Amino acid sequence: MSTKRIVVVGGGWGGVAAAAAACKAGAEVTLLERADMLLGTGLVGGIFRNNGRFTAAEEMTALGSGDMFDAMDQCARHKNIEFPGHKHSSLYDVYEMEPAVKSRLLDMGIDVRLTASVKSAEKSGGRLVSVRTSGGETIEGDVFIDATGTSAFPGNCIKYGNGCAMCILRCHSFSPRVSITTLAGVEEWDAVKANGNAGAMSGSCKLFKESLSKDIVDTLERTGVAVIPIPKELQTGSEKLSAKACQQYATAAFAENIVLLDTGPAKLMTPYYPLEALRQITGCERARYEDPIAGGLGNSMRYFRFANCSNTTQAAGETTNIFCAGEKLGAMVGHTEAIVTGSLAGHNAVRYAAGIPLLTLPDSLAVGDFVNHVIGEMKRPECRGTKYTFSGSVYFERMKSLGLYTTDIGEIEERVRASGLSGIMGKTVI
Repeated sequence: MSTKRIVVVGGGWGGVAAAAAACKAGAEVTLLERADMLLGTGLVGGIFRNNGRFTAAEEMTALGSGDMFDAMDQCARHKNIEFPGHKHSSLYDVYEMEPAVKSRLLDMGIDVRLTASVKSAEKSGGRLVSVRTSGGETIEGDVFIDATGTSAFPGNCIKYGNGCAMCILRCHSFSPRVSITTLAGVEEWDAVKANGNAGAMSGSCKLFKESLSKDIVDTLERTGVAVIPIPKELQTGSEKLSAKACQQYATAAFAENIVLLDTGPAKLMTPYYPLEALRQITGCERARYEDPIAGGLGNSMRYFRFANCSNTTQAAGETTNIFCAGEKLGAMVGHTEAIVTGSLAGHNAVRYAAGIPLLTLPDSLAVGDFVNHVIGEMKRPECRGTKYTFSGSVYFERMKSLGLYTTDIGEIEERVRASGLSGIMGKTVI
């Protein structure tokens, strides 16, 4: 069988997982990323294995797609920690993570191209045949994976948020993202909140650790977590929390305390916090934002242009050779969630190219129920404003009610064996 070429557009967690899975399935893979680093919002993320994400990570490992979780574990600053509402969490070092992932992809033989923003696409006979980059290069492929995410361009951050917060996405420098499904004419939807506003704000900020008191820094580096009570006169209630993409953190504990996590910098678990108010809190008198730079005002906006997809991650419509990963599939929040969907997209892209049946993950697995349930919910307009994650909120409650949440690795491995899918994503299919 001739070599199959898979082109992944977008190098966030969904894109890198898709590239790795497609490579392991036997394809020749090109990964295009618009900026000068991989991982996108994963450059300022860092939380994994918390709550149901532990189950999901171990299921993916048993399925043969644990590469990215292994990379996270290798870059972890803290393991098995707790913070409000979250158990057995790990925190990876955001400064070490991207070079480690890039090195793994290159070692696999994946063609990683940075500063390669896609500007246009060419279709023929109901298929996407090539994309063209901002540098004028045409990249041909048999199957394409849209892992471009759902972040807004600066105009939408201004319209639906609090303005451009000068975040890690750096749209002004590397140009806003371009959706492949948009170029191909796939049906797309925006998330709309109960108040009628579109999108959602990214859920956390980064503070220079050196700008905080020695006591806070010592606590962070020793335990991974610092919880600092906010004086009542400075508490702003749940207004900011309700704007978050990450609703698993929209609880009273995060409104009444400054919650910091050690991911290299100090990860502040709120979308934004006025700097003058932050500096009135003990230990934060000299606090300074690292990302978003305007974190005293706002944060980046997300959840624009989900694509209509099937449970296999294949985009719906007449352009049949497009698969989607990460937030492009719907309101799925988090690195683990992006890796799960990216791995499935990469594996199925190769199956499609080889002309063999696509894989649908069974509901007996947490990762299968998650993908199948959320994609189904995205067909309903009233559900697109809800955020779904293994780590909390509505999906974690569903996960527990179905008996899918466990931290027993032996039980997880047996569950995958019973599905008949052990190691399936680690096998060559062509």
